Amino acid sequence: MLTTMLKAKLHMARVTHAVLNYEGSCAIDGELLDMSGIRENEQIQIYNVENGQRFTTYAIRAEEGSRVISVNGAAAHLAGEGQRVIICSYAQYTDAELDAHEPALVYLKEGNVISHTSNAIPVQLA
Repeated sequence: MLTTMLKAKLHMARVTHAVLNYEGSCAIDGELLDMSGIRENEQIQIYNVENGQRFTTYAIRAEEGSRVISVNGAAAHLAGEGQRVIICSYAQYTDAELDAHEPALVYLKEGNVISHTSNAIPVQLA
């Protein structure tokens, strides 16, 4: 049996571009892709913190160090420039792989600069 688990997350990224007349996808700074382990052409989920929209697309590489998060194509209607988003990827793991699985969590601050990284989401307190 396979279990679908969070593989990687870019938390609180700021959309820098929303380009409607583009083939599609989401361009992400290459350094952020590498840090998170999200691969080019990998399916990603984008969660718009500002308006609650959630959608699926795929990642493409933007210039390293550019801090670009560009939501392209039809998805540009769902996340506009300046809005905060959470970008996640998921993978399927066997039971044997689950014991060693740790997601790559990359937390961003203004300007899409890395604040810190982690492999565990803190326990939510009541």
